[in-house]
Amino acid sequence: MLSVGIVGLPNVGKSTVFNALCGGGAKVSNYAFCTVEPNRAVVPVPDPRLERLAEIFEQDRAVPASIEFVDIAGLVRGANKGEGLGNQFLAEIREVDALLHIVRCFSDAQVPHVEGSVEPVRDVEIVELELILADLEMVQRRQQKIASAVKGRDRDAQREADWLSRLAEHLDRGELARSIADRDEIARAVSLALLTDKPHVYLANLGERDADAAEALARLEKWAAAPVVPLAGKLEADLAELADDERSAFVTELGLSASGLERVIRACYDALDLVTFLTGVGAEIRAWAVPRGTQLPAAAGRIHTDMERGFIRAEVIAFDDLSQLGSWNEGHRAGRVRSEGKEYRVQEGDVVLIRFSA
Repeated sequence: MLSVGIVGLPNVGKSTVFNALCGGGAKVSNYAFCTVEPNRAVVPVPDPRLERLAEIFEQDRAVPASIEFVDIAGLVRGANKGEGLGNQFLAEIREVDALLHIVRCFSDAQVPHVEGSVEPVRDVEIVELELILADLEMVQRRQQKIASAVKGRDRDAQREADWLSRLAEHLDRGELARSIADRDEIARAVSLALLTDKPHVYLANLGERDADAAEALARLEKWAAAPVVPLAGKLEADLAELADDERSAFVTELGLSASGLERVIRACYDALDLVTFLTGVGAEIRAWAVPRGTQLPAAAGRIHTDMERGFIRAEVIAFDDLSQLGSWNEGHRAGRVRSEGKEYRVQEGDVVLIRFSA
């Protein structure tokens, strides 16, 4: 399951955004460190293709892919040294797949800013510095752990030590781990869950009809090297409380092409370079997310490990073709259903039938 850790300074609207995205019951208040225990929610990934597949395969049950959001306490200056409450929760997001960084762009006198003013670029740099320092501490602990093996001239340990030294120097300069040269090779040599090596999406939390927010958003977009998703957190939280048909009507009335949840998930999927394949034979219709370039056996393993071990081949058809033709049999007659082997890489929207030996 895809997991996304929500980070940001206190009072930037993290819990409000969490509730907007998840329809959750996270406590929301206008004082710092409102979130003490991490909030977690697993939500379905909206996918209109599932409804059409349910019609084609005459299934009553359709299961979308899911995503877990983890909302931790706000991070402040010095969090890596124990300031505030955020330091104790950094471990909570070491294992997530991506980070969603909530950045305050709205002005509200009733919600004090921990830094005294709304300045999104400064706020991002504060949080990212804390993540960098937390990563640097982890690298240094690893250096200490392998020091004796290095002294004993263990070649693997020496190679890892060289990479760790380069990584430590890079982080010590205030640079994110994901920006280092030879990143992929270092990742293979150094098995650390570095926070600043994770795909990153910025969520600009806007107010309603707030000219200052528009200016703050423009500054953030100009500066950011990662995707920025504008979202009015309070408005989206209110929408999340409505019934589906009412919510859709309001989204249309507001001129939005998709809900906040859909836009955030799309940005996270893009950052992680994921594709979705679909299955429709069996007890249910289902969507599965895998990294782009995943070969069929590994994709089959997402369904069940037996399918990966006993993989023989798969029948594959593009969703658009299947939707147009109306049935699997028609797909065969039209020559759109293909037989693919172990080397085939799953594409976005593939509908797949796995053949395997038990």
